[in-house]
Amino acid sequence: MNQTMLNRPQAPAALAALPAITAWVEEIAELTKPDAIVWCTGTAEEREGLIQQMVDSGTLIPLDETLRPASYLARSDPSDVARVEDRTFICSLNQDDAGPTNNWRAPDDMRATLRPLFDGSMRGRTLYVVPFSMGPLGSPLSKLGVQLTDSPYVVVSMGIMTRMGSAALELFTPNTEWVPAVHSVGAPLDVGDTDVPWPCSSTKYISHFPETREIWSFGSAYGGNALLAKKAFALRIASVIARDEGWLAEHMLILKVTNPRGRVFHVVAAFPSACGKTNLAMLRPTIPGWSVETIGDDIAWLRQGFDGRLHAINPEAGFFGVAPGTSNATNATAIETLWGNTIFTNVALQNNGDVWWEGMTDTVPDHLLDWQGADWTPSSATPAAHPNSRFTVAAAQCPSIADDWDDPRGVVIDAIIFGGRRATNVPLVVEARDWEHGVYLGATISSEQTAAAEGTVGQLRRDPFAMLPFCGYNMADYWAHWLKIGQQLRATSTVPRIFQVNWFRKDENGRFLWPGFGENSRVLEWILDRVDGRAASVESPLGLVPTAGGLNIDGLDLPEGALEKLFEVNPALWLDEVDGTEAFFDTFDGRVPEGVTRQLGLLRGRLQEAAAAKAHQGAQTNE
Repeated sequence: MNQTMLNRPQAPAALAALPAITAWVEEIAELTKPDAIVWCTGTAEEREGLIQQMVDSGTLIPLDETLRPASYLARSDPSDVARVEDRTFICSLNQDDAGPTNNWRAPDDMRATLRPLFDGSMRGRTLYVVPFSMGPLGSPLSKLGVQLTDSPYVVVSMGIMTRMGSAALELFTPNTEWVPAVHSVGAPLDVGDTDVPWPCSSTKYISHFPETREIWSFGSAYGGNALLAKKAFALRIASVIARDEGWLAEHMLILKVTNPRGRVFHVVAAFPSACGKTNLAMLRPTIPGWSVETIGDDIAWLRQGFDGRLHAINPEAGFFGVAPGTSNATNATAIETLWGNTIFTNVALQNNGDVWWEGMTDTVPDHLLDWQGADWTPSSATPAAHPNSRFTVAAAQCPSIADDWDDPRGVVIDAIIFGGRRATNVPLVVEARDWEHGVYLGATISSEQTAAAEGTVGQLRRDPFAMLPFCGYNMADYWAHWLKIGQQLRATSTVPRIFQVNWFRKDENGRFLWPGFGENSRVLEWILDRVDGRAASVESPLGLVPTAGGLNIDGLDLPEGALEKLFEVNPALWLDEVDGTEAFFDTFDGRVPEGVTRQLGLLRGRLQEAAAAKAHQGAQTNE
């Protein structure tokens, strides 16, 4: 490599005190052989220069400046459109530490695989050094990292999704612990080669090394595969750091909710994909006197504060949301957030220079360019926007963002909510009896398959704590860590109450029993009135549920009998589900903590009692 390349003409002054970072950058540069190294500052001028570079190369298409100012459309390679979970690895020293829900490779084996791939992978390109903070700058709850990448698309996206640049670099000291993340699109350019708008490789690896806190990603330029601060750092590596340091890194949104009496609550909620997570993060209540503000839409880091209570921060600075299905009807706040300063990826392009995706408007445009740039009409056989098309936008631009969303102290959490997409069995809302029971609810989150393409229709897709693709260590040990956190909290303070919700229960004709969207504020009302000591509950085999008349349905036109069906518990069906849960727990080879298996046994006992009582009642009726 040309030695002059390493002489950065405007190297940050802070680097003099950070020999570990400079040595690492030069080591990776020796391996990947870029034509230049750029230390990113995070300035507006830098962003504008990178954007212009991508416009010139065809990576970004400017949208109409009046309709969507300072916004751009990117079209990825058709082979690079989503997270590649089958190419995502946890490279712990011990395979059992990765557990049965993760792909595992021995660290030495993975390094031997990756090193030849990265050898010369940045030839003809620029290596960008991206220092960043996950969480508010200087917060004791935040963590620092440095990503090396050869993708300007990644640099600009990291500028939206993290606190990136010189301000983050200035926080590093020789004693700072930081996460090193290396990324290459895996498309070197030799002299005379013509670049493509979206360079990537058919070979892809997203590898995590828990013991050394490293992340290595090769071959993809898309989403969580390439924005290594997001799922790779903020969940997979951070969950391991959290386990070792005694806190929680979670796939959770964070809400600030104020009731009509002026009391402010903070809530975190975990939902698997396709369960309305973003809609809840930007909820507009339909009931008078309640307000909801957004703190985070995807990830929460939770740690016990000096007051003994559980505090949370949103470690991200932006939203990387799914576009299809987002509309004024489903999430007007998100639509308003996207007025400008947004990067859209793999959505359709209208004739007027604006974007469009399925579900965005009631009227479908007569003509579009689809996500691959081909002509599209309503009669076309394929979607106009890719089902996983995305928008990337700063959180500060969201009209519902809370004033304290980036408070370095975090916010005190009053309630934790788990939810899945269940057409049957799971009630609209259930409160856990205690923390241990709540951990069991989180461990058994599942959604029913809704299409043959996903698997057997109706089969349960288990996603404990909505962390199945994101937990960086053995999931059973993760449940044990949650139990330990509960013990820590109980020792000095009250613990947040835990609830389970299900907006998606259906009747015998396949129609939703609950209207969802803004009406979910009615469920939040009961949850937070429980926290406030103002709402009563009754026992069910599954947990505590609202009393008759306890859920506010004033003005809600529910079908006759819908409310009863929303809370119906069929003991026989639930006993079958308990058997399935036991089989799932058995896959962890005896590592499931005793507190979780105890809750399984208690649930089975309550259901057997309910089944016996139902049988006795039936016998009396027949007499």
